[in-house]
Amino acid sequence: MNSARLHILVASLAPGMEDMDPNPELAPSPEPAPPVSASLLHRVFFNDFELRAVWRFLIFYLTFEVVRRGVDLFAYLVAMAPSAQNQSSGLDPGPFILDDGLGFVALLGLSAVAAVLEGRKLRHYGLPFRSAFRGNFWLGCLWGFVAISALLLALRADHNFYFGSFELNGWSVARFAAWWAIAFLLVGLYEEFYLRGYLQFTLTMGIGFWPAALLLSFLFSAMHLGNPGETSFGLFQIVLIGLFFCFTLWRTGTLWFAVGFHASWDWGQSFFYGTADSGLQASGHLLHSSFAGSQWLTGGSVGPEGSILLTPLFLILFIVFYFSFPVRVPYPDPESIRPARLGLAPWQAVD
Repeated sequence: MNSARLHILVASLAPGMEDMDPNPELAPSPEPAPPVSASLLHRVFFNDFELRAVWRFLIFYLTFEVVRRGVDLFAYLVAMAPSAQNQSSGLDPGPFILDDGLGFVALLGLSAVAAVLEGRKLRHYGLPFRSAFRGNFWLGCLWGFVAISALLLALRADHNFYFGSFELNGWSVARFAAWWAIAFLLVGLYEEFYLRGYLQFTLTMGIGFWPAALLLSFLFSAMHLGNPGETSFGLFQIVLIGLFFCFTLWRTGTLWFAVGFHASWDWGQSFFYGTADSGLQASGHLLHSSFAGSQWLTGGSVGPEGSILLTPLFLILFIVFYFSFPVRVPYPDPESIRPARLGLAPWQAVD
């Protein structure tokens, strides 16, 4: 039997045998499928581009809470030092400056680390330094002082509030005005950047802006739970204030308006008018003011933030702010989501 006939016979018995690899052991084997459990675990923690927002939120929040405990302990030890003791019957600006100042610095540092790890910029979290203490900040200061003044003037018109006499004079006025301005600036920077900085940005990427804003506004209210004199209605109104601050971030794209409003609102209450601020009374305030009438109007031990008039006031502020800033600046900054959209690793992101 010649080779041609043998080839025909083999082909008829085993079609396609001549196409087989004569050395099957050298052919690349297919990649083994990943275990189902490992693939599921990866999907739980990661999306297509990075760690899921909920896990980034929890890591940042828990890490900062640990850091914050250390800051609080340090501030407490400094405040308890003999040289820091005084006989003041109210709160002094010094502890605010120390505690919230250190807290803000720690928050900036942790946010900067998160920005590097995620391939983003610190400015994406709401406090671009190029906008620091410029137009929107000073507008916020003006709005905050006018808002608290309008609330107290409404109470005065109904004989529920009295400005009283001056408690300070001469150099003391300028000294306490400046110290309380610094203190409440740091309060505004710390609280706004903590609640509406990295945490707001990250939750927005995961669940959307307004669900994140509502959740963090409740957290903002919970931060005031330990204040002496605070009430449940006062805590509810703090949620409303927090949502207004979120709205200013939504319209302007930064936190600078909210920081200015927050600082001047607190300064107006605590220093200028001398009222309680979320149940806390400051020392070294300008006016010896007083309230008279029902607590649901005056706010009682909470101060103006517990007044039922605060709700319509902030609803008006929402409307006026909407028309004052008709063009919304995109938030989050489109540049901040570019690495994820392009599927780039953090170190491949282009500024």
